[in-house]
Amino acid sequence: MSRVDVIRKYIVGEFAPDIAPDRLAGDYDLLAGGVVDSLGLLKVISFLEREFGLPVDDLDLSPDDFRSIDEIDAFVARHTSGAPQGEV
Repeated sequence: MSRVDVIRKYIVGEFAPDIAPDRLAGDYDLLAGGVVDSLGLLKVISFLEREFGLPVDDLDLSPDDFRSIDEIDAFVARHTSGAPQGEV
């Protein structure tokens, strides 16, 4: 399972269980669409820290980094050795 798939599965399972993972576009604005709110951002950040070993406490965080699955993937890629994987 690609990193994007892991992120998408988490977002759907945690915040949008009525949506099939393949129906949530990578560029869909999760914040503007109301899928993830400010408390949800904390959950997403905690998930990324656990799942990908990100040193979140040491990083500059911006809500723009979490607007979409693609942006979250790019954020993870910037802070790990992996490049963005995109949709598979």
